[in-house]
Amino acid sequence: MSVDMAIGPARPGILDGIRVLDFTAMMSGPYCTRLMADMGAEVIKVEPPEGDHIRLRPPLRDGRSAYFAQLNAGKSSIALDLKQPAARKLIYDLVPRCDVLVENYRPGVMQRLALDYETLAKINPRLVYCSISGFGQEGSWSGRSAYAPVLHATSGYDMANLDYQEGNVERPLKNGIFIADVLGGSTAFGAIQAALFRTLKTGQGDYIDVSLLDAMVGMLVYECQEAQFPAERRRPVYRPTQASDGFLLVAPVSQNNFEALARGVGHPEWISDARFATSSAREHHWSELMNLLDGWAASRTSAECEATLTEAGVPCSQYRTIRETMALPPIQERGVFEEIDDGAGPLLIPNPAFRFAQSAANVRNKVPALGEDGPRLLQSLLGLSPQEIAALREDKVLRGAEERIVAAAE
Repeated sequence: MSVDMAIGPARPGILDGIRVLDFTAMMSGPYCTRLMADMGAEVIKVEPPEGDHIRLRPPLRDGRSAYFAQLNAGKSSIALDLKQPAARKLIYDLVPRCDVLVENYRPGVMQRLALDYETLAKINPRLVYCSISGFGQEGSWSGRSAYAPVLHATSGYDMANLDYQEGNVERPLKNGIFIADVLGGSTAFGAIQAALFRTLKTGQGDYIDVSLLDAMVGMLVYECQEAQFPAERRRPVYRPTQASDGFLLVAPVSQNNFEALARGVGHPEWISDARFATSSAREHHWSELMNLLDGWAASRTSAECEATLTEAGVPCSQYRTIRETMALPPIQERGVFEEIDDGAGPLLIPNPAFRFAQSAANVRNKVPALGEDGPRLLQSLLGLSPQEIAALREDKVLRGAEERIVAAAE
């Protein structure tokens, strides 16, 4: 059956009508709440007067961070000094009008601000409250600082990855890709949807404690089991195959894959070779097989190798840069990227990896300046008058982009 999966705002979002108070910064929390905004939720990003630190992170264009735009598109921004009682009073007034709260402060911060789940659930028993932290909300490590690279090291991921390397690699590899943040944000997103479903059934909210360390450990499926029950030999590692102009990754996982590989590269005799005839034999002689593959690829370009092996039905790919990947047919055909304008010109933002037949799930064309939505939100949701909003500005309870620019100039 053919289903039109086109993206865009014409269809309703599954989370239309859901309102989220977003006390998140940096990456894990904003990643979670942006997915909710993509599905139609109204996400109110509650920022400190100085704003989310990611606002200052490159790449910058006309003073605006494209990094921030990707994590926060589709949200509104209100900037409050939460150390002031009047700012917390505003939050208390907003909570009954919201369905979800997400925060990724260090454990204990929201409690010190009297914005913890126990306090806010008394105001709104239907509230789904999600806390994202490095090591969870309780326990001897709960107060530790935890950025993604720290969690990669703590979780065993880095050492497991080192163990898969060949040659004289004596220290863990460098890594600038924040797996823990994206994985943790995705985990939180899924947990929130489950809690909202429970609320729909029972009328009761819930509290969600997401640990980025837990998420990382859960990702290491084979490694967790091998740590308990050591294997007799190392499992095959899928290493780069070197072509004349670059590399490709070839993954002959199954028997059918291997036989297709042997025929595709013109060596059907490998199929009956005792070293490779069975999965067990190939595991023992994996390096030999990979060396033979290197010999075949050496006189061919990586594109030629990929075309030959793909036609033969062998799972494989050239190693591409993200710039090259962005131009690939499946990326273009699925509408993976959406063009928005953050005020500094157009940029491409990835849509969610999932598609719905009946509902929209796509990045929204709005990236908020710091605090720009505060007055509108306070007027529309709480009914505050322009005079009351002006007084909040005068008392520096409510802040915005203008005040930040003036402060920086001074």
